[in-house]
Amino acid sequence: MDLIDLLILCSVLVFLLLWRRFWFHTGGGPNNLPPGPPGWPLVGNLFQVILQRRPFIFVVRDLRAKYGPIFTMQMGQRTLVIVTSSELIHEALVHRGPTFASRPPDSPIRLVFSVGKCAMNSAEYGPLWRTLRRNFVTEVTSPTRIKQCSWIRQWALENHMKRFKREALENGSVEVLNNCRLTMCSILICICLGARISEDRIKNIERILKEVALMTTLKLPDFLPVLAPLFSRQMREAKELRKKQMECLVPLIRNRRAFIEKGENPNSEMVSPVGAAYIDSLFDLKPPSRGPLGEQEFVTLCSEVINAGTDTSATIIEWALLHLVQNQEIQDKLYREIAGCVGKGLVKEEDVEKMPYLGAIVKETLRRHPPSHFLLSHAAVKDTELGGYTIPMGVNVELYTAWVTEDPDIWKDPGDFRPERFLEGDGVDVDVTGTRGVKMVPFGAGRRICPAWSLGILHVNLMIARMVHAFKWLPDPESPPDPTETFAFTVVMKNPLKAVILPRS
Repeated sequence: MDLIDLLILCSVLVFLLLWRRFWFHTGGGPNNLPPGPPGWPLVGNLFQVILQRRPFIFVVRDLRAKYGPIFTMQMGQRTLVIVTSSELIHEALVHRGPTFASRPPDSPIRLVFSVGKCAMNSAEYGPLWRTLRRNFVTEVTSPTRIKQCSWIRQWALENHMKRFKREALENGSVEVLNNCRLTMCSILICICLGARISEDRIKNIERILKEVALMTTLKLPDFLPVLAPLFSRQMREAKELRKKQMECLVPLIRNRRAFIEKGENPNSEMVSPVGAAYIDSLFDLKPPSRGPLGEQEFVTLCSEVINAGTDTSATIIEWALLHLVQNQEIQDKLYREIAGCVGKGLVKEEDVEKMPYLGAIVKETLRRHPPSHFLLSHAAVKDTELGGYTIPMGVNVELYTAWVTEDPDIWKDPGDFRPERFLEGDGVDVDVTGTRGVKMVPFGAGRRICPAWSLGILHVNLMIARMVHAFKWLPDPESPPDPTETFAFTVVMKNPLKAVILPRS
């Protein structure tokens, strides 16, 4: 922001301060919104939050203690209804799922990358969303397709284990997150585009898609569009980044199309049979009211799958490994379960279904370290009621699900990492989809639940089982494990986990 932009912004702030006698109040009144903190005119609570200079989740926790399980914040021109209780989240997402199944309006920068909300995550509830989701479930996460693509995971995990061995030999320790992200990204690129490409190209795609994820996080103009002209540089940067995104994925998409239509396969990079890649189903897809999709939509839809699956799965694995490194007893118990199931053989996909302790570790990791503290923003399709208050159509309904996993009324000793709770205790029969009740919802619930959640669990279970079966994981004395959190699209460790690995005999 240059000097003149700064002067304009300061002038706006001075103007707003002159109007402080017109305080904004939420709650009660003719609109019957949930209660909430009083705000400044025009900007509401926006600058009050910014001036606190601390993560938004801590602001939400304080407001929850004061205003209860549902409250309103006026963030500039956006009205946010924050929902934090298990009962109200379940009511909104499950009992009244169709009513709360839409999305609020997107910012101009997000629309650049979603091509006008033509994506499963951002599409409004309606025919376009139904078509995209139904196609994805059929072509990617159906049992038949998952089984058909098992060779992709086999290939990627062979490279994964070789890379760990090489890195341990060269450096004395391994970095968990980067290796897991690279492996997950390679799997998802192959599932989406049918291509097996070099690690350098995978890393380039991963880097660009990470930049896209960070570029589309909420920024000041999203709350105050009137200030958008002061942030024109951000829009220019977004368009440049979109160009890079197109440049790295369109060649693969065109090569896939040539492979399907003409049998062409330069460098033999197309390895999935015709019809087995996600992109194959998109070439002829014609969503209602939109018509045939083009390269812009292809890039958006494939990027959505690669980005979401890479970050969430890799982050869960890193948090799980942190606890296995810190608690050797849990790790030894898991190893005994794996070895008892497969002996010295290779862990296969069907094997992980027979490992209840592995499943308990992954569930406890999801409870203690959900990929995000909030679900993606929801919106009501019409004016409706929740918790005795009116929820206007289109406002941001923000579901703070991390509180549910920390609630001592739901979980005994919620701060402890104890996988056994899912075998005998308060976690037995917990439904991670939230259908039967909300005790943890790492993938959302109801109509907008992550459509690939079962595939993600398979990837996480399989990778952890392979890694623990092959190596004993120990703390790196030069870089001790640090559980401090930070936000980078998902909730990750501030200092990435490094570990010493010893081959199992």
